[in-house]
Amino acid sequence: MTDQGRRHRNDLPIGRRVAELRARRGMTQQVFADRVGKSKSWVDKVERGVRNLDRLSAIETVARALGVAPNVLLAGKARPEPATDAGDAVERVREALARHDLPGSGSDGQRTPSSVRDLDHQAGYAWTAYRNGHHPQVLRMLPDLLGDSRRAYRALTADASAADLLVRVHRLAAQVLVKLGEANLAWLAADRAMTAATGDPRRAGLAAISLAQALRALRRGRLAMTAALTAVHQISPAPSHERPPEDVALTGTLLIEAALAAAACSDASAADLTDHAAHLATVHDGQHHCDDDGIGFGPTAVELARAVTDMSVGDHHRAVAAHRRATTGDVWHRLPAEHRAAHLIDITRAHLDLGDARAAGRALVTADGIAPAEVRLRPAARTALTAVLRAGPTPADVTRLAATVGLIPQ
Repeated sequence: MTDQGRRHRNDLPIGRRVAELRARRGMTQQVFADRVGKSKSWVDKVERGVRNLDRLSAIETVARALGVAPNVLLAGKARPEPATDAGDAVERVREALARHDLPGSGSDGQRTPSSVRDLDHQAGYAWTAYRNGHHPQVLRMLPDLLGDSRRAYRALTADASAADLLVRVHRLAAQVLVKLGEANLAWLAADRAMTAATGDPRRAGLAAISLAQALRALRRGRLAMTAALTAVHQISPAPSHERPPEDVALTGTLLIEAALAAAACSDASAADLTDHAAHLATVHDGQHHCDDDGIGFGPTAVELARAVTDMSVGDHHRAVAAHRRATTGDVWHRLPAEHRAAHLIDITRAHLDLGDARAAGRALVTADGIAPAEVRLRPAARTALTAVLRAGPTPADVTRLAATVGLIPQ
């Protein structure tokens, strides 16, 4: 294809792109309409440009039915991503996970296991980097941590601290891989964490958080909800006021994960699960709990989750209201950079679906200032930023961010 031909294809209206992709896949308008839950008339109007396809949630649904990334619809042929070693780093993590259950093979069997205490210190450093949004640094550390924690566990099978370490490292791998759009690989890491957690309710609860996130990323909302709630039931059945703060925080975090999963699959229990988490946060004296296991729980965390669950079920006005309540207090600024930036990326969908592209753009620019890797490496952030660009003229700071990310020429 000539350069002129490529430019022409990139300039096609979004409806024409939908029609082209649908035809290539051999789908009639009626079959496609059934897949997206719309009428044949709706599809026809979108393809002819009579009806605008400008809601990010609708674009994601259409893209999923066509088997393409939303960026393909939003900006034609995707431009190359900016130069980064993230892809190579993910491959090294993939290779480290692939060496599981192959003791003594290759280099994996040649290294002397480090002490659990030293490895736990390294894992803690990696978790700190994650909470600060330094994802490239985490990716660089993970391959060695995965291999070393596995060797330590084999050498000290009966040592609970070795099992804790193995769960901790695989949880971290799963959570950063979810962010980078590697949901299947994240599920593998989370499953390894669940296996290592067998027999210990708290350990299993921690692993279930990562498993629920991976399953939700795979659009298996009901399975994610089941995983989180099963872990809740296995944790101490004592009344919440008699339980240590770390158990209350873990239970509350699992309830948040269950609520997010329920909302993702339109389950009516999402609101009740969020309310239950809010009650636990109140029992927790209204303080934000943050520990070395990556658990951050409190009233603000619950309110941020409420914003996302409201958004997921289509109540964007309530979502934005909850978002504003949660981000105006002092606690918001004390949350980990990763949590704040990730939430700002999530809430752009509500702003866009309300037609407020400026608020969506401000959220992305703010997120980039808090944790640049969240915006520059995550596919979800690139999709949201592309949608902001398509919504019309953008402020200079949004344009600069788009150029930095590689969505428009420098």
